[in-house]
Amino acid sequence: MAHNADFGLIGLGVMGENLVLNMESRGFKVAVYNRTTSKVDDFLGGRGAGKNFVGCHSLEDFVASMARPRKAMILVKAGGAVDAVIDQLVPLLDKGDIIIDGGNSYWKDTSRRSKALQEKGILFVGSGVSGGEEGALKGPSLMPGGHEAAWPHIKPVFQAIAAKVNDTEVACDWVGDDGAGHFVKMIHNGIEYGDIQVICEAYHLMKETLNLSTDEIADVFAEWNAGDLESYLVEITSEIFRVRDEETGKPVVDLILDMAGQKGTGRWTVVDGLDLGQPVSLIAEAVFSRNLSAMKDRRVAAAAVFGKPPVMMEAPEKTAFLNDLRDAVLASKMVSYAQGFDMIEAAAQDFGWKLNKGAIALMWRAGCIIRSSFLGRINSAFNEDPGLDNLLLAPWFKDRIVECENGWRRTVALGVLNGIPTPAFSCALAYYDGLRCESLPANLLQAQRDYFGAHTYQRVDKPRGEFFHTNWTGEGGSTTAASYNA
Repeated sequence: MAHNADFGLIGLGVMGENLVLNMESRGFKVAVYNRTTSKVDDFLGGRGAGKNFVGCHSLEDFVASMARPRKAMILVKAGGAVDAVIDQLVPLLDKGDIIIDGGNSYWKDTSRRSKALQEKGILFVGSGVSGGEEGALKGPSLMPGGHEAAWPHIKPVFQAIAAKVNDTEVACDWVGDDGAGHFVKMIHNGIEYGDIQVICEAYHLMKETLNLSTDEIADVFAEWNAGDLESYLVEITSEIFRVRDEETGKPVVDLILDMAGQKGTGRWTVVDGLDLGQPVSLIAEAVFSRNLSAMKDRRVAAAAVFGKPPVMMEAPEKTAFLNDLRDAVLASKMVSYAQGFDMIEAAAQDFGWKLNKGAIALMWRAGCIIRSSFLGRINSAFNEDPGLDNLLLAPWFKDRIVECENGWRRTVALGVLNGIPTPAFSCALAYYDGLRCESLPANLLQAQRDYFGAHTYQRVDKPRGEFFHTNWTGEGGSTTAASYNA
């Protein structure tokens, strides 16, 4: 079999099917294979009929159908399934051929695969792919990383199918070595968790304090989408509230059980944030909020026991409240992105990756789930000051978060007094207050650690890097703990 396909893809699920249709529409011949081979036949007889595809019923045919260096993309469930496909592919490939994992793989798995395949002479790329079904078909955000020698070979395809900003800037560029591409995609997904939680809290407050109808809530989100909050998630939220169930005529959103699902990428972000010493508190609260929502029976039982707060704040004037709420959403989103980009910088330092934060913001500017005009501001901030210590310190973000502060505080206070949970708004505000607080009570914390564990401390009147211990009880002696972690 010698079809000289430009590209190959394994896994004709929702994302895989739409990606290959995207590639073919850009002039590429694509080989397709699926473990359940009937899916190949169904695809070629359906959406792929009459198009420039090579249908393959075995991996041997799949490999033989591609021009060298072969470019084989895998879109299967993350974890063992990816390793299984790689193990089957490698014996069929030649040195210099390329394997691309486009699934939602954990970046440490990507780094492991990258090293193992390098020893076999196979180039490996782990690429984040964001945008869902529509993005895959019309233009996703792509975040490739791994063996950079593969980039010149896959770049023409990736940048052709990726989303475009103003028809010129491409939402795809090389990210970095090893698992850098999937790491950046993980951060993207973590921020997505935060964004969604912030939007959901805004909806909850509108519903509970103003008793707005779904149509009225849709109008609010549509109005917000015309300003600084313009984004894919705000846009689709407005559309969601307008959809009615055909059977009952009720808003579909009101018929959905309030138990959130998740696939684990937000949790990965939080765990890695802990490992890197980064306070990704808003993303963590978004994950915990999903966990709590899943405890439906427990929440129903607790509601029957505890009821409403004994003292509640009266519903505020509608326009003023919605202005405050908009400010709370914008400020919290800024915190979410600041935490995410701080984590990207920490990873670059720890793993020796050369990560361009401005370019990453541009990759997220179109095609992906968190795409928004907001990201253009982030791109500009890091391009103007590549050494920017924290996104909130960039001029536009500094000015906007100060403008939003009063409304943000009033929103959180309203939620607290009325017993409406606002974990994302609240923890984002706590992060902001902690960041702007020159003196935190960590001096007492260090005193406690030194008291019970001789962990030592630094002094304000001595040079940084000198550590001291106090014999607090008079019985502890001068022996101190062997290590100190700031």
